[in-house]
Amino acid sequence: MKLIKTLMAAATALAVTGFVAPSFAADDPGPAAYAQALKGKRVMLVPLAMGFDLAQGWAHYLKTEVEAWGGVFETRDPNWVVDAGAQAITDAISSDTRPDVLIIHAPDLNSYSKLMKKAQAAGTYVLLVDNPANFPADAFVGSDWDRLGQLEAEAAIKGCGENSSKKIGLVQGDQANSSSLYQYAGIMKVLDKHPDFKVVAKPDSNWDATTSRNVTTTMLQQNPDICSIIDFWDGDATGASAAIRDAKLEGKVFLVTTGGGEKTADCDKLQDGTYGAVVMTELARQSGDMNAIIKFLLQSGQPAGTSHTYIYTLEKATTKADLKPDSCWDLKALQAEAAAK
Repeated sequence: MKLIKTLMAAATALAVTGFVAPSFAADDPGPAAYAQALKGKRVMLVPLAMGFDLAQGWAHYLKTEVEAWGGVFETRDPNWVVDAGAQAITDAISSDTRPDVLIIHAPDLNSYSKLMKKAQAAGTYVLLVDNPANFPADAFVGSDWDRLGQLEAEAAIKGCGENSSKKIGLVQGDQANSSSLYQYAGIMKVLDKHPDFKVVAKPDSNWDATTSRNVTTTMLQQNPDICSIIDFWDGDATGASAAIRDAKLEGKVFLVTTGGGEKTADCDKLQDGTYGAVVMTELARQSGDMNAIIKFLLQSGQPAGTSHTYIYTLEKATTKADLKPDSCWDLKALQAEAAAK
């Protein structure tokens, strides 16, 4: 009874003094500012080529995001020809529809540097993806290739085991591409700490599967007791794996590579034993990083060429034992999704 009297007294007091209703929040200014900064902005991707999985994956996720926030997304396909890529960039920055953001997959450290500087001078933000270059881009998104090489070397040593020949072969990309140069540096850092492991051959493949097969064949003929081979890209590691198969050394040579994490290219080959370990890029996360930095730059108001941001993709060496349903992305599934829209 006492409690009821207390509540009634409180209600009476509120009636006398007046009840103040909670105020409604003012309109959030964020969505309007976001839309104003991004709507109609143009984003262009110039990869090494559009005909391989990683470029197609980037394009899928970028297109989805850019069009969702009201922008325009385009690609250009140099098809592995450096001069064609340079022409595509030149045409883009001189066009009436000059991109606001230019995403470049650089073929080497220097080829596009002057053109990227010209793009920034015209007011276009330059984002480097996957391959670093000797140029202060507004942002870099991709692998820390030195660290990636270290992961490959650690996987190769583990794959060889203590009772092996401790002979390792390398199939490099080339002597100009940053991913190949930094990858090699990372591998050697680890091997320098394990002096009992020796690199017995280190030819270049020039990123070609047939060349990889040929140089690996020669490597195995000269060193049939090699315990592991590190091929610098899954696109040509198929050649190295064919050479191992031809030499009837399957199960004896632990093949390590790096790749874009596409199901057919990487997870399926881990599952069937073609590859012993792959250091894979998390495509969706990397594409998300690109989209985030693009949206930041377009809203920042800062001039092109005044920001230098690095976003490195988290990576690890994946083996068959590590495989999970979401370890890889599926290019066919992305293509089907795009076709259904």
